[in-house]
Amino acid sequence: MGMAHVVLAAVLAMAAAAATASASPAEGIQPLSKIAIHKATVHLDLHRSSAYVRATPALLGNQDEDTVWVTVKYGWDNPSPDDWIAVFSPADFISGTCPNPQRYPAEPLLCTAPIKYQYANYSANYLKGGKGSIRLQLINQRADFSFALFTGGLENPKLVSVSKKVMFKNPKAPVFPRLAQGKTHDEMTVTWTSGYDVNEAYPFVEWGMVGAAGTRTPAGTLTFNRGSMCGEPARTVGWRDPGFIHTAFMRNLWPNKEYFYKIGHELSDGSVVWAKPYTFRAPPTPGQNSLQRIIVFGDMGKAERDGSNEFANYQPGSLNTTDRLIEDLDNYDIVFHIGDMPYANGYLSQWDQFTAQVAPISAKKPYMVASGNHERDWPNTGGFFDVKDSGGECGVPAETMYYYPAENRANFWYKVDYGMFRFCVGDSEHDWREGTPQYKFIEECLSTVDRKHQPWLIFTAHRVLGYSSNSWYADQGSFEEPEGRESLQKLWQRYRVDIAYFGHVHNYERTCPLYQSQCVNADKTHYSGTMNGTIFVVAGGGGSHLSSYTTAIPKWSIFRDHDYGFTKLTAFNHSSLLFEYMKSSDGKVYDSFTIHRDYRDVFSCVHDGCFPTTLAS
Repeated sequence: MGMAHVVLAAVLAMAAAAATASASPAEGIQPLSKIAIHKATVHLDLHRSSAYVRATPALLGNQDEDTVWVTVKYGWDNPSPDDWIAVFSPADFISGTCPNPQRYPAEPLLCTAPIKYQYANYSANYLKGGKGSIRLQLINQRADFSFALFTGGLENPKLVSVSKKVMFKNPKAPVFPRLAQGKTHDEMTVTWTSGYDVNEAYPFVEWGMVGAAGTRTPAGTLTFNRGSMCGEPARTVGWRDPGFIHTAFMRNLWPNKEYFYKIGHELSDGSVVWAKPYTFRAPPTPGQNSLQRIIVFGDMGKAERDGSNEFANYQPGSLNTTDRLIEDLDNYDIVFHIGDMPYANGYLSQWDQFTAQVAPISAKKPYMVASGNHERDWPNTGGFFDVKDSGGECGVPAETMYYYPAENRANFWYKVDYGMFRFCVGDSEHDWREGTPQYKFIEECLSTVDRKHQPWLIFTAHRVLGYSSNSWYADQGSFEEPEGRESLQKLWQRYRVDIAYFGHVHNYERTCPLYQSQCVNADKTHYSGTMNGTIFVVAGGGGSHLSSYTTAIPKWSIFRDHDYGFTKLTAFNHSSLLFEYMKSSDGKVYDSFTIHRDYRDVFSCVHDGCFPTTLAS
């Protein structure tokens, strides 16, 4: 084995470790990281081998679809249970020079991981007759596709046949719009992905009030390259060109009015490449007294509707959560996905897959995101945790693919005013302790809200900076992320935070109103009058593999559910708030509570909740 071979094996082993290592209380393995790309060899002997792979149709998206199904037929005369079919994009995945890692001497290697794969015997007659047929779903990802048959399993893959390429009619077409509320209540942003650089076509959004004439607003364009990645596999076999990410701002919206929008690119000849039209409802004015409904969850991940990749059982509840939210679109107004989005872990193709999966939601509702460990964490990159959970992404795809109204996009903290709510969104992957820039932001966000008009004050972050009876946290003896709440609990108490939301732990849990680990209210489902503490909610059951609890249930833990689900907040007015937890499997409510109070109850002094006073007359 040559020195280059040894170095390459070490690099790829490190990449696989990076994809699986986690500081999370729950572990999981990115399915693409199971493929030993560095060991792959090519055996395309067309004269002697009977192996074949054929895919139809060859031209995709004839009706401008951005998601299609392809039939893949394959076979050969030596079928094995560990044979597998891979989807590659771009289609030419074996002819280029792999820029990093280097090729083995005199041995053809694959330059990139596939975007998805499935075992050949997923087709029932493959092992008996040596012929199989499966249907795979593709999304428009700015490049062509090819399908490959491998033998030797994932650990020692041998390429025996490759199909002819298939491609979308317009691979560069704009796809998968993502709405987000801007820095003010009267601003909505839309972000999308395309294959058009600004020197090829000019990006814009055409929008207006439903029933009125539209106007065009230009979009800004961002992208990133392999050098933007911090480590493996994102810099190596997990790299895939992200295309171009465009964001346009629709401003001076009328509260609660219905708007239409359509994203497009104007070509040099004056023609326009359009995406599908959508509508959205403008946010309410801060303090507005109207029905307002908000979805909150974390840790959803992505899954494949064709069944590929999922033998790894990596994100088993992802599609259920997505589908329940799609079915219920008319019954909520805005979504907060509080970290751990696709769990791409350095395999960049998965970000496109995720934006496609949630597009039916994000194209119609503001989709607000937070930073999780699987988006941000990588050693020596300025984060708070020195772990490899992002697979070398170090936050770059998340911070580029989605808009959020932060002052500095590299610091993933921001506020959102939505009617009677204020959300203070923290970034648990950066230091939040007293004296840090984030602590200053959190105090400013909490202290500047006018509670007589925006009574419902919510804090969110990805890691559990509050309370969780997860078994891993219990083993640490803290029931929290280390140093999680020590600095922040006095802010939550002083500024009367109603609910603090977290993900990271993949289950559901709700506490009593708490301060300094003590329940300050004996009620469990109906709270009224002065709130003496904050209710803490773990809503990390969005779809990724589930986390276990400690067997001993702490006194402050009111409700726990080891299942997939999401939560919903409904503000009926300035005095009444309903909290609900729903399972993703059926959309039914399994836990709920209400808060009823008046403005004078927010004034009332609670322990450590009032500044010193005097008796001066």
